[in-house]
Amino acid sequence: VASEDELQLTFALKQQNVDLLERMLRVVSDPDSANYGKYLTLEDVGNLVRPSDLTQKVVRDWLQRSGVTNCRTVRTQDFLECSMTAEVAEQVLPGSRFHRYTRDGQSVVRSSAPYSVPDDVYQHLDFVGGLHRFPLKQQQDVRSYFKREQNNVKAKIHLGVTPSVLRARYNLTSADVGQAQNNSQAVAQFLEQYYSPADLVEFMSLFGSGFKHHTQVDRVVGTQGAGKAGIEASLDVQYIMSTGANIPTWLFTNPGRHESQEPFLQWMVLLSNMSDLPWVHTISYGDDEDSLSTAYMERINAEFMKAGMRGISLLFASGDSGAGCRRSVKNSFRPSFPASSPYVTTVGGTSFKNPFTVSYEVTDYISGGGFSNVFKMPDYQASAVDAYLKTMAKVLPPQSYYNTTGRAYPDMAALSDNYWVVSNKVPVPWVSGTSASTPVVGGMLSLINDQRLLKGLPVLGFLNPRLYRLKGQALFDVTEGCHLSCLDEQVQGKGFCAAPSWDPVTGWGTPNYPELLTALLT
Repeated sequence: VASEDELQLTFALKQQNVDLLERMLRVVSDPDSANYGKYLTLEDVGNLVRPSDLTQKVVRDWLQRSGVTNCRTVRTQDFLECSMTAEVAEQVLPGSRFHRYTRDGQSVVRSSAPYSVPDDVYQHLDFVGGLHRFPLKQQQDVRSYFKREQNNVKAKIHLGVTPSVLRARYNLTSADVGQAQNNSQAVAQFLEQYYSPADLVEFMSLFGSGFKHHTQVDRVVGTQGAGKAGIEASLDVQYIMSTGANIPTWLFTNPGRHESQEPFLQWMVLLSNMSDLPWVHTISYGDDEDSLSTAYMERINAEFMKAGMRGISLLFASGDSGAGCRRSVKNSFRPSFPASSPYVTTVGGTSFKNPFTVSYEVTDYISGGGFSNVFKMPDYQASAVDAYLKTMAKVLPPQSYYNTTGRAYPDMAALSDNYWVVSNKVPVPWVSGTSASTPVVGGMLSLINDQRLLKGLPVLGFLNPRLYRLKGQALFDVTEGCHLSCLDEQVQGKGFCAAPSWDPVTGWGTPNYPELLTALLT
């Protein structure tokens, strides 16, 4: 890049009281606690984690000395977003070298080399964003329906998943729609895509006649790109709005993205700057854990905890690579983050056993799942995971492939195979991926929040402690099928397999809505 090219970098300042934040989150998410559901405002959260005066002074003084004067902070004061020229950025962060990379008509500016910061500043920063991570390739999540068509000749007369099929399978009636005044839900997507309002109207006219629904997104945060609507964006919006029907919906999209910004990080920073947010967010985004620094992931976890303390439920797709595979001298499975974060609810995928009827569900072989290599197993899931490892001991993959003490995921699942989506005004079949199952679960949790709000109860917030306490009650247990992994002699492409109760392919199973509503309405 030219030395005078403008960059935007994000400085994540070291927060205070992160341990206390975690303890408080545990208490407000525990249905047996007297403080269950006693959430904090953004201001309260800010007062808790705000970086110390010393941290703020050291970082600001360092930036100003280096000629960086154009910085914006957020309401929690733990992020600084700064604009500077490439020349200044390379002086501020010795070692960095910025280049412009172009792929599929999109250009990003990133540094090809590692950066350093002065010793006295190092202890006051978690990381600097906007240097290394590239946007994911488009086809990451949604498998192309053409490939599916070739593999599956039967698909010609396949039922396909539509809102009415989902409502039939998960026992939602036409009366299960939103009514509360103060409820809302959101999808966030970062793949340089936009959703088309006309496609949403067409989708609802084709598939939404059986229930009351909205035909417009209430709020778009960020800027919608031009060009054709993306299948991913269409899928997320159409299915959260037809499952969480009649509930106001927001779309977070690439926020007027500068070439040097990371869209996922931008969304996280935005959450710390908005006091009024939807209660449920569903996100179809993931990266290999081993491609990210531990400091970065730990800080993102702190951001997830901040959201949980505010009563926000974050749902992430578990990914579409099964157990994944990290190929080296000794292959191992490859967990995905944020799916592997202990502070989000991770959603896997299933298929119908019989593709021609609304039948019971089996594993979708792409459903992401496994064990984190970075985060230890949270207490809320220890007994469930332990039971799986003991029950399945004889058929588990070799232990050298995964870390049995890590956070295990997913937590639950829903259908992820052969969806109908309207894209560019045309109904498109055979769209698949956990980016389909995640907004479906999100929509159902929004409906449960709706009923809780009508009864004067707090929203669900961080669901996992409560979900694991149900021990599978109110969910359809998925017990058949395995997901994919390394194609090598030892595991031959097979990862983990589904089993009674919790498993690392479909979690606790898929929602039986009326029973889940009853279980979560107390």
